[in-house]
Amino acid sequence: MTKAADAGQENKMGIMSIDRLLITMSLPMMISMLVQALYNIVDSIFVSRINEHALRAVSLAFPIQSLMIAVSVGTAVGINAFLSKTLGQKQYEKANTIAVNGIFIEVVSAAVFALVGLFVSKPFFMSQTDILQVQEYGTTYLTICCCAGFGIFLQICFERILQSTGKTVYTMITQGIGAVVNLILDPVLIFGYFGLPEMGVAGAATATVIGQIVAAVLAIAFNLKYNKEIHLSFKGFRPNLRLIGQIYKVGAPSVVVQAIGSVMTYGMNLILAAFGAAQTVFGVYFKLQSFVFMPIFGLNNGMVPIIAYNYGAGHRERVIQTVKSSIKFAVCIMLAGLLAMQLFPAQLLGFFNATEELLVIGVPALRIICLSFCFAGYCIVVGSVFQALGNGVYSMVVSIARQLCVLLPVAYLLSLSGNVNLIWWAFPIAELMSLGMSTYFLVKINRSIIRHIGEEERS
Repeated sequence: MTKAADAGQENKMGIMSIDRLLITMSLPMMISMLVQALYNIVDSIFVSRINEHALRAVSLAFPIQSLMIAVSVGTAVGINAFLSKTLGQKQYEKANTIAVNGIFIEVVSAAVFALVGLFVSKPFFMSQTDILQVQEYGTTYLTICCCAGFGIFLQICFERILQSTGKTVYTMITQGIGAVVNLILDPVLIFGYFGLPEMGVAGAATATVIGQIVAAVLAIAFNLKYNKEIHLSFKGFRPNLRLIGQIYKVGAPSVVVQAIGSVMTYGMNLILAAFGAAQTVFGVYFKLQSFVFMPIFGLNNGMVPIIAYNYGAGHRERVIQTVKSSIKFAVCIMLAGLLAMQLFPAQLLGFFNATEELLVIGVPALRIICLSFCFAGYCIVVGSVFQALGNGVYSMVVSIARQLCVLLPVAYLLSLSGNVNLIWWAFPIAELMSLGMSTYFLVKINRSIIRHIGEEERS
């Protein structure tokens, strides 16, 4: 059987029962993202053993690291959705061209962030804190993460190409092994075990980028060996601006959505600078909440190609059922996270060698912020539905409104009270607004797109 004929068979995304398909495609990514969240947390736990300033420096680096992930993941979301829809339409040569152009723009993005690492790291930290040791730790950490950050761009790109054809188990392997490499190298490089020099925060950054590079190499190898529906070749390659534009039509809103999170985090760090260890608490919260949010993102990564494929194939009922099941699973995960932060905030902070000041500020912070979890799962899934259906601009509008128009202004106004505990209420207030807007856009997209899926085939 030829490759084209083999590819012409119906993909499992068009025939398998939705709940089983969603679990099959999402569970490997949920597990791998849980591992990712775990090593992010462990990374900070090891750094906290250096001192509190080292932990704060790594926390303050988060906006730039988040921006790197925003660009790499957002671009990959565009590649993933475009590829899945094209495969659903059985346009295999076009799918190959999309994949190659997607890889190209991820490499260009990595080069841009290498320049950011060289020239922006120091002024970025100087703008957030006057503590010289935090500035020095942070500049070292961020420069390494950015200049050697090509691994994360290639890893995410090739993992999404695997996901677009339903081969999610391989992404679990790549992310899992990359995370294990990071976990092993963290204490070795930070504290100088086995005769190696003690590198401190530079060791944490080095362990991170090595783990990413290992995962990227594996993802490339799995694509070349097992992904028979996509043929990757750069022979005679020239950038196709039309296809790149279509990738960013879906991907750019996703980039903006996630990049807004970087702006929000940076803004919150500026607001919290006057409240002692509050910046560190905010950074620790983001590490902890990733353990709750990462499985939702894994769920979304399984959901997007299913919706995009069935949208392209004209299977309306499968699209609707996928949305409903994804929301159900997401809400359950978020409620579990809510209970954990309400019941065990001091114990969670204790993992980060928390001082008395960190506990005094951190315990109420976790309990207040996690109230937003009640609505966040639903909003995250619905935002990814918009992207899968080619209307990522809705996600962008909701994210801008939630984080820039509500969360930051409310947090700033509450900070004027001088009571740091009031600032955390900006999070659940912003999430309530997101709930309303997400629902409005979901109703709108149902009327304009979902309701009409498959009508052309039936006519």
